[in-house]
Amino acid sequence: MTSPAPREEWQRLVDGSDETLITQTPGWLDCICATDPYEDASRLYEFGDGGGIVVPLVRRRGWPARLIAQDAWPSEWGIGAPVTAETPDPKHVRAVFGDLARLPANRVSVRFGPDVDPAWLAAVPSAFTTSSHTTYILDLDGGFDDVWRHRFKPPVRTAVRKSEKAGVDVEVDRTGRLVPDFYALYQHSIARWAQQQNEPLALARWRRRRIDPLSKFQNVAETFAESCAVWIATYQGQPAAAMMVLRHGPHAKYWRAGMVKELAHPSRAPTLLHKLAIEDACAAGCRFYHMGDSVPDSSVSVFKERLGARGYPSFGCRREVLPLTSIDQLLRGAAKRLIGFKDE
Repeated sequence: MTSPAPREEWQRLVDGSDETLITQTPGWLDCICATDPYEDASRLYEFGDGGGIVVPLVRRRGWPARLIAQDAWPSEWGIGAPVTAETPDPKHVRAVFGDLARLPANRVSVRFGPDVDPAWLAAVPSAFTTSSHTTYILDLDGGFDDVWRHRFKPPVRTAVRKSEKAGVDVEVDRTGRLVPDFYALYQHSIARWAQQQNEPLALARWRRRRIDPLSKFQNVAETFAESCAVWIATYQGQPAAAMMVLRHGPHAKYWRAGMVKELAHPSRAPTLLHKLAIEDACAAGCRFYHMGDSVPDSSVSVFKERLGARGYPSFGCRREVLPLTSIDQLLRGAAKRLIGFKDE
């Protein structure tokens, strides 16, 4: 085992697998470390038969090892599943989990995507607890014409036509120039979410600034260059909606979005942006459009399903010595009840 994982070997495994997401690449780790006080703790496992596995991990800088977490990834950074260029051998998977279980850290966590090989599910040790998620993905097989005709629901096609008729203008940028404009619209969404959830606006902005600072999006745009697209929709001369879409291999990832509701809803600008981003992904040869996790039957998941995305089970696993995560969740829950916070 080697830690941190040598970049050239990690990149070799990434390049050899069509299943690898942009959030499993060395560049994504660089973005995390450039945004937050983390350092590279990735681990390369090499086996005598030539197989190799990289587990992307980061740990907080400057803290005693046994008090910190080693995560793939920290909250809000997405899926950081192990990377391998071939079908993993069950005995190799058991060896990886055995090593992770022995790490001198209070918590070790790994988040897997919905396409995880069953060998990983079968090998989770009893020391780890698992959490279930529903991850939404749109299959782009057949190209955009097929997606438009057979996967988009009728309300989506109607919304796109109305948006185009309303004269919504769209600009896409792959240089990072529009990141501040995107972030301004993201701030509008934070204010709307705060109102919906009965959360004090100042608290909501402080909380989201810690999770999603402007530098986070700037670092991603700079690191991934043309693979990071910022889409901005303008209605009646004013910015109405924006979103950021990342691309790696056959995978496009809808990452974050923001809007001014009073402009975005009547213009259907968010739906038009998705249509254009999906069309762009198809033109680039992508086979999947990832839309992230959502609670089934929520308004967000319904919107994704109208675009043709399906919900797939995915999971994370966590080993923790002191139950700090559970304590944190209890304290957050108590604070939410105190302010009357409303989850969707």
